[in-house]
Amino acid sequence: MSETSEITVRVAPNRAIAEEWALVLVAEGLSPSVRSVREGFILGVPTEDAERATAALSAYERENPTEPEEGNGPVGSVHVWVGLAVAVVLVAFFFVSGAGNPGGHWFERGGADARRILLGEFWRTVTALTLHADFGHVAANAVAGAFFLSAVCRMLGPGLGFVLVLLAGTGGNFVNALSHGSLHISVGASTAVFGAVGVLGGLAVVRRRRRGSRGRHAWVPAVAGLALLAMLGMGEGVDVWAHLFGFLVGGTLGIIVAFTVPRRPGHRVQWTLGSAALVAVIACWVLALG
Repeated sequence: MSETSEITVRVAPNRAIAEEWALVLVAEGLSPSVRSVREGFILGVPTEDAERATAALSAYERENPTEPEEGNGPVGSVHVWVGLAVAVVLVAFFFVSGAGNPGGHWFERGGADARRILLGEFWRTVTALTLHADFGHVAANAVAGAFFLSAVCRMLGPGLGFVLVLLAGTGGNFVNALSHGSLHISVGASTAVFGAVGVLGGLAVVRRRRRGSRGRHAWVPAVAGLALLAMLGMGEGVDVWAHLFGFLVGGTLGIIVAFTVPRRPGHRVQWTLGSAALVAVIACWVLALG
């Protein structure tokens, strides 16, 4: 696309914010671009989409303010740090758990073995999210997870966002076990990554309808999410069904939260939810290794 056919709609101070804005526009069915310049990162769109892009970003910022909440101080960029922290933990745990040794003790005790899950070892739906078969697998999930988890946490807060992505990954693993029966084992955080994509799509669908979008236009975010699933979640050796179920569970959770949580909870609730999610992951590993 030539430079004359594209217009700048925003300039972000860092790439994380620029990519977050770009994701908002993708959910609106637009085709944004992000370029690095001396002043920061430029978010551009085709000239004919400038008005729609500006309106979408303004609506997104009204629904997700960055001002202080409930007198507990500014939100700042906590959502970015949550995504980065989870990425670092995934990579570190890859080495702690045997650096991708599928025959190791950690994989035997924590992998999403469908037969054992259906026999009652439900903790495997959680522990499997932290295991990866090779470094390429964990690196890809760490990068994608940091981006999409940060986007969810930006919209809902770090605690609620983390809980929903964890539930989407856990639910996706459980439904995947049900669909395969007893002859399936899987590992990896990608189910939760696509769960995050689903959450974003579910939230965007409801919010577009509230802003007056009807018919097929209201479902553009869901279609965009499915397009991401098709581009990133399929390929040789990939558990496509786990990705799909994670996406669907995440989308369902996103729709439910959009209807039942009118505004992002304050800091105390966020800390409580985030701590509970972290404790749940640790508790599942205690059960697995006990």
